[in-house]
Amino acid sequence: MTRSQTIGRRAFLAGAATLAAGTTLAGRTPAHAVPVAEGVTKFPFPAQRRVRVLVTGDAGTGTRTQWAVADAMRALHGREPISLAVGLGDNIYEHGPESAADVQFADKFENPNAGLDFPWLMVLGNHDNSSVLGGDGGWLLRGNAEVEYHANSRRWWMPSRYYSVRIPEHDPVVEFFVLDVNPLAAYVPPVFSPYWAVDGQFMNQQRDWLDRAIADSPATWKIACTHHPYLNNGPHGDAGRYEGLSLEPISGVHVKRFFEDHVIGRCQFILSGHDHSLQVLEPTTESKGTRQVVSGAAAKTVGAEPRLVASAGHGALYENYHELGFMVLELTGGGVDLGVHTVDPATGASAEAFRRRLA
Repeated sequence: MTRSQTIGRRAFLAGAATLAAGTTLAGRTPAHAVPVAEGVTKFPFPAQRRVRVLVTGDAGTGTRTQWAVADAMRALHGREPISLAVGLGDNIYEHGPESAADVQFADKFENPNAGLDFPWLMVLGNHDNSSVLGGDGGWLLRGNAEVEYHANSRRWWMPSRYYSVRIPEHDPVVEFFVLDVNPLAAYVPPVFSPYWAVDGQFMNQQRDWLDRAIADSPATWKIACTHHPYLNNGPHGDAGRYEGLSLEPISGVHVKRFFEDHVIGRCQFILSGHDHSLQVLEPTTESKGTRQVVSGAAAKTVGAEPRLVASAGHGALYENYHELGFMVLELTGGGVDLGVHTVDPATGASAEAFRRRLA
């Protein structure tokens, strides 16, 4: 067992004891958003009505491959400036941070992304909420360290576990709804407190908030940002059949219900990571016109092992399971264009592999 696994087990057991003693949890909802620390000036959100968004996920390894993708993003930003980024979870592999002062924030976010000086809308992933095993998603309070880090970083934007951002703030072209479905998708379901339960306080507050926020949004484009996808041709599978399993709740059936009750047909796009691939899927009848995009290849890929090959499934405009990469969304009041960029891990050079107007 590694040192991080030992620490994770200790934190998990200590947390279980605390919960057994009746301590009240705080899940960092928008009502409990973290303020920016004194002396920290956040990079500003764009005021223009043409918005170029870097879409990247599953980056936080601190490895050469993460740096290669970041090099490619820096080069693109130098040629065609980016307005902001969306980081789709698994920001700190393998177990998430120990605190907001954890050196991993520098090693796995700030240093690789130096020069990418714009706001990064950050999403919580299963690895960010690990308990005993990396990625089990079973210690949800660990994710609060990433929320707390919002106070300390110019780039990192995560004032609460779920939140929304309008770009520009007035008369917005787009509103991003950053969601936390980790309580519904954990491989180790939350068992120590009803707060995190499927119908517990945290998720019910998030449902109510999301319904109101989408209904009240004046934005032309409404985009849900999650770590876990709704639809997915890759090995992690669709919500309701995650990892090819039918066993509730680890199949993600509650994630599926959440998307179907609160997101699809209301947002034009779902942006997700989790699967280490690049996918631009076609909307389905069941998705009510909402398009799923998966961008989770910022440091790892599915690869070519037989057990990891992509599954047959949904119609796709583009799929790539063996190359590193990222995406760029360009949004105006009149349309949405998407480019997919693949990256050579040896050189950090990128090539635009796909480009299409999606709406």
